[in-house]
Amino acid sequence: MDSITYEEFDALFTSFKREALHLEMRDSYGTAAEIPHLRRWEAGEPDDADWLQPWFDVISAGRRAGKFFRRARIVSEPVSNYQRWVLKDTHLYVDVGEDIRWVPRSRVSTVSLPGNDFWLFDDEVVIFLIFAASGLVMDRHRTTDRSAIELCRTSFEEVWKLSIPNSEYQSSQARP
Repeated sequence: MDSITYEEFDALFTSFKREALHLEMRDSYGTAAEIPHLRRWEAGEPDDADWLQPWFDVISAGRRAGKFFRRARIVSEPVSNYQRWVLKDTHLYVDVGEDIRWVPRSRVSTVSLPGNDFWLFDDEVVIFLIFAASGLVMDRHRTTDRSAIELCRTSFEEVWKLSIPNSEYQSSQARP
């Protein structure tokens, strides 16, 4: 596996041909872009979703080109504060065309999962995201190894079968 830069990773979102799959398995993240917005939410301060527009533009352009984006989030329940924060705006991602589903961790006990979150592009390349305990991305590992691709595809599809669409999960989990 090779480490890749953020720019190399970012380029994959416009260069893939058919499908991008993302499996998230952590209860909390802490990307540099998210931290200020999460902190405002935790403090009860108003915030907007304007900072998400570049991602929404990528999804919208991809969907217009016939590409699919699916994301499955494995979460502990009750959900963490981070996941509650994410949950409140996930409908915005769905509205622009990303299919996002939630999977209670208790449902995946017998699913074989890779050791790290990943993006799988067109069943051709996997990017494993390596996180620090704080939730910051420390590295991105790229592989085209067929066994890694098969593990990620199989894991994702097994998790997807157990998933709950965002609209249904949101109504059952959202709290004031």
